Amino acid sequence: MRTQVAIIGAGPSGLLLGQLLHKAGIDNIILERQTPDYVLGRIRAGILEQGTVDLLHEAGVGHRVAAEGIVHHSIELVFAGERHPIDVHGLTGGKVVTAYGQTEMTRDLMEARTAEGLPTVYQAANVSLHDFDGQRPLVRYEKDGQTHEIECDFIAGCDGFHGVSRASVKGAITEYEKVYPFGWLGILSDVPPVSPHAIVYANSERGFALCSMRSMTRSRYYVQVPLDDQVEDWSDERFWDELKRRLDPDLASRIITGPSIEKSIAPLRSFVGEPMRFGRLFLAGDAAHIVPPTGAKGLNLAASDVKYLSTALVEHYGEKSDAGIDTYSQRALRRIWKAERFSWWMTSLMHRFPDSAGFGQRVQEAELDYLAHSRALSTSLAENYVGLPFELH
Repeated sequence: MRTQVAIIGAGPSGLLLGQLLHKAGIDNIILERQTPDYVLGRIRAGILEQGTVDLLHEAGVGHRVAAEGIVHHSIELVFAGERHPIDVHGLTGGKVVTAYGQTEMTRDLMEARTAEGLPTVYQAANVSLHDFDGQRPLVRYEKDGQTHEIECDFIAGCDGFHGVSRASVKGAITEYEKVYPFGWLGILSDVPPVSPHAIVYANSERGFALCSMRSMTRSRYYVQVPLDDQVEDWSDERFWDELKRRLDPDLASRIITGPSIEKSIAPLRSFVGEPMRFGRLFLAGDAAHIVPPTGAKGLNLAASDVKYLSTALVEHYGEKSDAGIDTYSQRALRRIWKAERFSWWMTSLMHRFPDSAGFGQRVQEAELDYLAHSRALSTSLAENYVGLPFELH
């Protein structure tokens, strides 16, 4: 089998890259080790930067996010028992973020790929990458007991932190990592969001909480928990009670509770692997970087990687120029590190750390107070929250 670009991973980054390349007339095949239902079953992020929404429109799959996505003009910070709105829209000259679940974005991309008859191999086992440091890369995989080979010009590794793409170059990657001493207990519930037009970030004496949404009838809530907590320790009743304790009284009184349809604990960490290009193999998304979810940057960073990579490949085939390919890693990492910084800052600002009592706690309180009353710092938060431009100067 022969194609121009072999894409490893059918998550949102791989599917988005495949769709953008197809629109540009570039052949591609996607390999995914899981089933379509498994991919759609992943419960992930739901806040899209404007740049990500624009990419979905460019890929021809923006109709549903435009019709069903919920635009947020502000975020709200809760600390010392009071709520403080940050006018993201006003502080950024009209930019917004959109609440639209990653599952829905993935579904849109999968359906578009199926409708256009583009090749995707699900349940591709034992995928291995070969000769990507030369001119003729090769991908091998097993399917239905048979071994298959794909000859290609380039390989795009969009298969996540634990995928074969990162593992294939692990010895050549410089890794930077920070592990946080707590996790997020999150639930998904079919109840109306407590704040339908803003994301709520709460800093309380009991720890962090987040009120988010997937739609006007489905909400996503989180509370900070110790790393050794187990999901089984948390009944729905205990979760709702703890969430309310971490919000201001007015907001807590408006929480509508219901049974959880998904409940999980996620550890928080920051990770970056450099570089992101190895000959004719490129890493994108979680294969190259992870951010704590506090800044809503994970999915959006994957989309910006895809923006840089798809543009580079279009230039290669259409303009016979490798300038974009040669600078892909540098350009992507410049934006990645700024998003890593923002996500670290938001995490440091909003959580209770076990070793930060006393001086550290008072500094955090002063930072929150300054943020709530400083247009300059609020503007910095807003600019990063809606997403920095793809072309940084």
